[in-house]
Amino acid sequence: MNPAKTSGPASERTSGPVTERTSDSARPYHHGDLRRAILGAALDVIAAEGPSAVSLRDLARRAGVSHAAPAHHFKDRVGLLTAIAAEGFGLLAAALDDAGDLRDAGVRYVRFAREHPAHFQVMFSPELLREDDLELTTARTLAGGRLRAAVSALPSEGRGPDTRLAGIAAWSLAHGFATLLISHNLDGQVGEQDAEEVFHALTGMLFRPERP
Repeated sequence: MNPAKTSGPASERTSGPVTERTSDSARPYHHGDLRRAILGAALDVIAAEGPSAVSLRDLARRAGVSHAAPAHHFKDRVGLLTAIAAEGFGLLAAALDDAGDLRDAGVRYVRFAREHPAHFQVMFSPELLREDDLELTTARTLAGGRLRAAVSALPSEGRGPDTRLAGIAAWSLAHGFATLLISHNLDGQVGEQDAEEVFHALTGMLFRPERP
């Protein structure tokens, strides 16, 4: 993460341990841990209730710190959600880093959504984010580049002449399947089958060499 976005005001950066807490809190946090604590609490809220339920005041209460403490790290609610999205795209890029091929990349995309559903909800909601944030744009570009590389590696007969459209098709399939999966819309259809194996089979139906 960009230190410029995570550190507090200069008056609060000292050489010794610094704590932020309310007068009735029994759980003080060091500055370096508070940011992670707020992010973790926000992810829990999003997973349970969705992004609309996130409130800096509520997260401060959960962490046992002053109402103003989260603002030192995220400025506002949009800043917090943007940090979550940037972290999510970074995790997605790492998950795609050594994918063997496009089908493997798609399976990893679905696995990421299952393992990080709160990140996944926020990452693709631009109305919630500060779109010009450098960390967000950098991480998003990195993750997108990994997906595009997997598409470009396909033989032309398997993806058609337009790599861009093939990329949109691949992303639509992976993202749509992942979204339906984590929202439990595929529970009946997938049943006891492994969701990743089901998705792997679906990719074979879409990206395959054309027959003469």
